[in-house]
Amino acid sequence: MRYITEEEFKIASRYLFLSMAIEVIQKDLDTLRSNTIFKINEPYIKLLESIEKKAIEERRELKQQMHMKHLKVLQTGKDDLFTEYTFYAKRKEEKRNYFNPAIRKKVLLILEELLEGVEMTVN
Repeated sequence: MRYITEEEFKIASRYLFLSMAIEVIQKDLDTLRSNTIFKINEPYIKLLESIEKKAIEERRELKQQMHMKHLKVLQTGKDDLFTEYTFYAKRKEEKRNYFNPAIRKKVLLILEELLEGVEMTVN
């Protein structure tokens, strides 16, 4: 049974998975900055930084929408196969269980979407 509206759920879930994607980007940036994975790391770092900037800006906008609509999403449980998130909207709450590989897939789709939207400048 759905307790929050479709719009509230879309905003909160996008915020949740975009936040996870930002964490992945930041970890990859840390790895690239501390290790010489490629012969020339700089273009990859620049690409990830531009993706990170775009993602953080979108997350900022989502956070403002969530604040205006009184939305929150919190991780309320986790095991080897599933992670539970509780979505709060005004005085309603809804619990959702996500299969961990499905979370990974959602984050991957967001990363691919961010990559498609980034323009690289060649100097």
